[in-house]
Amino acid sequence: MKENVSIRRARLGDEAILARIQTESWRAAFAGILDPETLQSRTEPGRVKAMYLRTLQQQLGRGYILSIGDRPHCIAWWDAARDERLTGKAEIICIHSLPDNWRRGYGSQMMDFLLSDIRGAGYREAVLWVFRDNLPARAFYEAKGFQLTGYSATALGAQEVLYAIRLA
Repeated sequence: MKENVSIRRARLGDEAILARIQTESWRAAFAGILDPETLQSRTEPGRVKAMYLRTLQQQLGRGYILSIGDRPHCIAWWDAARDERLTGKAEIICIHSLPDNWRRGYGSQMMDFLLSDIRGAGYREAVLWVFRDNLPARAFYEAKGFQLTGYSATALGAQEVLYAIRLA
């Protein structure tokens, strides 16, 4: 029997949950993509928790937590695109989930929720950056209808590519 899934807005007090999910996701997904020193420094729980505290205090973007039953599993965040070349578009800044439930549809539920939220906020297009070598994530985004834009950049010593999706 499938457990009850809920999605709610992230709020002050959720910093530890957000940091735990992000760091565990990064360690599992980016181990072969980022160099070990960068991955270690970017998954230091105190640093990530402090980042989320600042983000929540400053009310930057819209963050969400998906729970399975009473267990937080997936987080996601979006805001107006940060790159001036992408003005007028929404940017999915992150979508991370705990590896123990990957490929069970929870990330898909979160993405559907995000795209609906973005559309409801009046955006007609959403973009996201993904590490070029993160093939499972790229396959997920492509299955959700995202397409490569031709933009690329270097982040944390690795190549990223930009995906976009038109919202009806």
